[in-house]
Amino acid sequence: MTPAEYDAWYDTPRGRWVGETEFRLLQRLLAPRHAETILDVGCGTGWFTRRFAAGNGWNVTGLDNDPARLAFARAHAHAHAHNERYRKGDARALRYADASIDCVVSVAALCFVDDWRQALGEIARVARRRVVVGLLNRHSLLWREKGREGGEGGYRGAYWHSAGEIRVAMAALPLANIQLSTALFLPGTSPLARACERCLPNRLPWGGFLVAAADKA
Repeated sequence: MTPAEYDAWYDTPRGRWVGETEFRLLQRLLAPRHAETILDVGCGTGWFTRRFAAGNGWNVTGLDNDPARLAFARAHAHAHAHNERYRKGDARALRYADASIDCVVSVAALCFVDDWRQALGEIARVARRRVVVGLLNRHSLLWREKGREGGEGGYRGAYWHSAGEIRVAMAALPLANIQLSTALFLPGTSPLARACERCLPNRLPWGGFLVAAADKA
């Protein structure tokens, strides 16, 4: 899948709904303050990075190791935006000093990193105040539809996390007040799926999008 094809998925009815649903949950849990710095680890084509950069004056950097996706992200950055930038980098060895970024977010990127625990440790190391990581939930209907037998489409090769293992991994790091939430309880964009998203609380454990949030200890 090319970067353009990947990013164009967010313009489809399902992609737009999924992306906005995920972004609302991520933004609520990250809760960036005015003029804070945000690092988006594994930003890919920059869809979520652009959304954060369009917010309340946050200074956002998208980081990825894929030159083609970074080139797409740079080409589609907001015109004349001074608070949106992109850099090449490895999630497992972030080139930032300890506690140098106010808030660090990662959206489904660790699912494709060989040593995701190392990457999570790096995220916690460079964060000053807040960490939010979006993952694919192994205990979900989405996994049954898209994740079994190696996955399909954009999910091919992805690692699907459980809430228990991500909680244990975060508890071993200098993080506090760990909070787990989920969204996208039913695959698809049917009226029932949309109704479930509006009515069901994010604390339920079986949404396809698993988000782990924590404060820097």
